[in-house]
Amino acid sequence: MRVLGLILAGGRGEKLGVLVEKRASAAMPIFGKYRAIDFTLSNMVNSGIVKVGVLTQYNPRSLMDHLGSGKEWDLDRKNGGLFILQPYVSPEGNLWYRGTADAIYQNMTLLRRGEEDFVLIGSGDHIYKIDFTDVFRFHIQKGADITLVVKDLDDSYDLTQYGIVELDESDRIISVEEKPEKPKTKTAFLGVYFVNKYLLMDLLYSFVPYGGVDLLLDIVIPNLKKLKIYAYKFNGYWRNIKKGVGEYYKTNMDILKSEIREELFYRNGKVYTKLKDLPPPKFSGTASVENSLISDGAIITGSVRNSVIFRGVKVKAGAVVENSIVMEGTVVEEGAVVYNAVIDKNSVVREEKKVIGENEILVFEKRTVI
Repeated sequence: MRVLGLILAGGRGEKLGVLVEKRASAAMPIFGKYRAIDFTLSNMVNSGIVKVGVLTQYNPRSLMDHLGSGKEWDLDRKNGGLFILQPYVSPEGNLWYRGTADAIYQNMTLLRRGEEDFVLIGSGDHIYKIDFTDVFRFHIQKGADITLVVKDLDDSYDLTQYGIVELDESDRIISVEEKPEKPKTKTAFLGVYFVNKYLLMDLLYSFVPYGGVDLLLDIVIPNLKKLKIYAYKFNGYWRNIKKGVGEYYKTNMDILKSEIREELFYRNGKVYTKLKDLPPPKFSGTASVENSLISDGAIITGSVRNSVIFRGVKVKAGAVVENSIVMEGTVVEEGAVVYNAVIDKNSVVREEKKVIGENEILVFEKRTVI
């Protein structure tokens, strides 16, 4: 089956605050050495998709630097490969992407010239592991026009922040409500579409020129009765870090649970990312580490508990880091205390300084000196 992968990675994710001042939410560092987009991109590659377009818009430099030529994902190839799709000025006056449907519409050339029969559309800021070939089989078996990937959410999710779907007994979608105040069900749409390429092109040509710029709201929902739109139920781990600092913090803390590490990193293929030539983490005789993720290049001589420590971080003697996320290149100096905080890249916590989030998570932007 020939499938074109499209990753929507142009959003800012305003709820992440200062963490996205200089990067898109899809470029957010996560789990010590990865970026959020690594998961959707690796899922596609592991499912046999060899042609992927990344639609980016807001602050793309960090994301483009990370993706490069696509070598780490085996996408630096003559046939297929990785395409970075940014908005551009054209004789027709196109500039910024106005929505998800408009973003794909402005890059219709990629669809027209390709030999693929189907299109898989996902989001670059979602953390999950899936074998998309199961979605492909479901789509064919149902004879669906469009398949949406959904999940039954538990109480750790705020249902009012998601698109809530209602299904019939055959898993055909009856209704979709975007961020309802009173959700009818607990089944949420996960931002993944699988659709016949020529049907998608027809829909985009029919709706986008007349103001239909959002793929879900303006194209899928108005066609629920006209088209056969089915829901593939995903039962694994899934988080959307764009929902805010709390969600981003929780997602990173979840990796400290063995069952989640097992699912994300040891099932359905590897998670690929941009490599850096760094040595393994180093622990001195004074180091104390408990239930934490320590990445390559880190040097620990202090105490780290229940935390995620990124590449090249230094936690010096007498320093304590607990229940925190400390990103690449940050230095926690002697005697400093960091508790319940998220510290972005290349920051410094000075000697004896106490950074303690008692009632909320403290967040510090890049290159902060505390």
